[in-house]
Amino acid sequence: TTIGASNQAVAKAVAEQAARFTHTCFMVAPYENYIELAEKLAAITPGNFEKRAVFFNSGAEAVENAIKVARIATGRQAVVAFDHAYHGRTNLTMGLTAKAAPYKRGFGPLAPEIYRMPMSYPYREENPNISGKEAAERAILAMEKQIGGDQIAAIIIEPIQGEGGFIVPATGFLPRIAEWAKENGIVFVADEVQAGFARSGAWFASDIEGIEPDIITLAKGIAGGMPLSGIIGRAELLDSVHGGGLGGTYGGNPVAVAAALESIKFMEEQDLAGRAREIEEKFFTRFGALQKDIKELGDIRGRGGMVAMEFVKAGGKEPDAELTKAIAAECLAQGVLILTCGTYGNVVRLLPPLVIGDELLEDAFNVLEDAIRKAVA
Repeated sequence: TTIGASNQAVAKAVAEQAARFTHTCFMVAPYENYIELAEKLAAITPGNFEKRAVFFNSGAEAVENAIKVARIATGRQAVVAFDHAYHGRTNLTMGLTAKAAPYKRGFGPLAPEIYRMPMSYPYREENPNISGKEAAERAILAMEKQIGGDQIAAIIIEPIQGEGGFIVPATGFLPRIAEWAKENGIVFVADEVQAGFARSGAWFASDIEGIEPDIITLAKGIAGGMPLSGIIGRAELLDSVHGGGLGGTYGGNPVAVAAALESIKFMEEQDLAGRAREIEEKFFTRFGALQKDIKELGDIRGRGGMVAMEFVKAGGKEPDAELTKAIAAECLAQGVLILTCGTYGNVVRLLPPLVIGDELLEDAFNVLEDAIRKAVA
């Protein structure tokens, strides 16, 4: 949804590439635009170091390959993920994903050597005054005691959690985790599949707190709706993989790559990161005011065009999934599509196209506010 449905510039690039050739397997017969995209990503992703990139089809594939790189580069096997995480639905990524239903139940056995650590979730912390750095130290202590820093190949985290509830960790949490990873020779993987490509109000959510991940996983917004994903990271990590160890027949398909190059160009020219920040401001102004009237609206949060509301039973913080479902159903009845998410199923998340105009955005906000007021009445 980043650049809008059937974006004309992207559709034109796709048609032109399809007319030239639709596919060769890059590992057998390479093509130029794959290299061009890798170079572009090296320029815009965080980190002033030499990088390598490789492309796949889906976000889950990107995550799996990031873990493969981390394991072969470090010679270790343990992988750390966090509470409320979502990383995919393949066998390995199911294990990394926190929520059992509908993602994992009945699909086991799951991949081994995956460990889960406590996340910084400001709204639901037992100690509401805990800082981001303190929350990080809590996770670090658990990793040291349960696994050992010298046994961990990778720590993978979404800088803004997606399916888990659009959770923005407290300031300082991500930098301290990344720092500890570096101190212990652990590959720090930022899963930017959902938060990347201007969605957060920056090119990548990692930019906001100044972290430089060793590897970044990419998908969703990368190619304007075409199936494409990838990883980009430190050259010495990706170069540690033997020839043929990474790849896939359709990974980095030239038509999808053409869409990605045009999508990134469009995001730059239209300053969609800036537009995401405008959407964020409008959201917090509108629903911050509503929160004062609606006691069931427990929390509003997010960054850029990746924002959410968490609904609870009045008078406390008990999650109210039924109320959340009712709000989504009423919005649908009025012609507005919204999604729910969260570990407890009680979060309404908004991922508007970053090209949306103010008038249409306000129309959607009006429908959403009416649906909330009707559901709590």
